[in-house]
Amino acid sequence: MNHLELEQEIGKMARAMMTRNSLIGKDLIADLRGRLSVDSLAALMIVSIERLIWHDCESVIWSLSYLIPADVMEEIRRITALIVCQRLMGQGFLLGKDFSIDATGQLLLSDRAKTAVVVA
Repeated sequence: MNHLELEQEIGKMARAMMTRNSLIGKDLIADLRGRLSVDSLAALMIVSIERLIWHDCESVIWSLSYLIPADVMEEIRRITALIVCQRLMGQGFLLGKDFSIDATGQLLLSDRAKTAVVVA
């Protein structure tokens, strides 16, 4: 998929989320599953959510609750946890002391690390 096609798919996904119509969203996700890996689909969803959150928070909440399949949501969690860990380490926080990830992939943060995540 080239950059133009990727941009078009992100726009389609954001618009599908805005409709809050699960049939439209699920059809689009099914089509993308045939062309993208789960991690690429999750990344596309993250960018779509990021674009939409500035205009329609309610549609983002609806999409997180009703549209995104479990395996894609798990990959979104994995990607975002990794990014948070990288940012915390870049700010001088120590893995195992200030933050860690448990066996289920849940990010565990000290109070200081929580503050850094919220402020950043």
